[in-house]
Amino acid sequence: MSSQQDYYDILGVSRDADPDTLKNAYRRLAKKLHPDVNTDESSEAQFKDLNEAYGVLSDAEKRAAYDRYGHEGLKGMGANDFSSGFPFDDIFDQFFGGNRHGSRRQPRRGSDLRYDLTISFDQAVHGATQEIEITRPEICSRCDGTRAEPDTSISKCVQCAGSGEIQEVRQTFLGSMVNVTICPNCRGSGEKISSPCTQCNGIGQHNATKTLSVSIPAGVDNETQIRLSGEGGPGQLGQHNGDLYVALTVEQHKFFQRRNNDIILELEINISEAALGTTVMIPTIDDKQELRIPSGTQPGDILRLRGLGVPNVRNGKRGDQIVVTTVAIPKQTTSEQQRLLSELGNTFQHRAQPKEQTGEKGFFEQVRQILGM
Repeated sequence: MSSQQDYYDILGVSRDADPDTLKNAYRRLAKKLHPDVNTDESSEAQFKDLNEAYGVLSDAEKRAAYDRYGHEGLKGMGANDFSSGFPFDDIFDQFFGGNRHGSRRQPRRGSDLRYDLTISFDQAVHGATQEIEITRPEICSRCDGTRAEPDTSISKCVQCAGSGEIQEVRQTFLGSMVNVTICPNCRGSGEKISSPCTQCNGIGQHNATKTLSVSIPAGVDNETQIRLSGEGGPGQLGQHNGDLYVALTVEQHKFFQRRNNDIILELEINISEAALGTTVMIPTIDDKQELRIPSGTQPGDILRLRGLGVPNVRNGKRGDQIVVTTVAIPKQTTSEQQRLLSELGNTFQHRAQPKEQTGEKGFFEQVRQILGM
């Protein structure tokens, strides 16, 4: 506020003025002080003070604080935030039905489009270049977007006088309000086409199929979106085209699951391999890798291969491959296997017995946590 002038004095009302009196006073003074009407250099500052005063006195809570404590009582209540009150740029239109900026019809940027692309797990990890074929609207090549046959005239729309808008004035407590709609005769273009283009039927656009190359960075995941700038819908009247967003879906892998940048492989080994240990070849996202299984490996043990996971899409740093072991118990055995297992079992001191709870996570809880279940 340019001064500490009393808000009631600014509006020219008494301290017991009711809301209708405040509104009428505000409307009367706003019409008088608006800078687009009043050319006096002080009008803009006075108009801001007027809006600030009305913003406080029309709010019951702020008015009560102001009546009791004055300007000091409004600190922290947003009373001096002019931008939160009445829109300075639009109030001329609201009160007077005018248009400070000329026609509201502005050329628009083209619309953004979406394309859904399914890629393999391997492509998501390593990156790839994929060609896609899209059908999208493009500027008509025959009329170059003018919507008219070449070498024919385009006249101004008589219904909207070339503005592309129809304005309807109505009266409100704030004065004349203007309702603006798109002209139905020219559909907002402001032009009347006597000979519509025969290729696009006077639309100015037509659908066309185009092949695009999409560069997929290493490390992408489901719902990653790749933006192709300028490959969306066409802009109007020379404005920029929109963008094309390629939304990725990653196919499920035969062996691997992904958790952030780690790759999880569930490895099933038999009783002998678990007890005695062994060396096996396992798949990784790069190639096959030798893995040492320690003797005495238990179901749910975790073996980690550093740096064999998914690269971070921003910095390229790779996660790990996590191998979770499970022990396969045969459902059917030969008589010889049964004999050998029986003899082996008799050599163990351990017999079936309840397991005491230690508070540590059990096997299934560990596996669920690792696999994100």
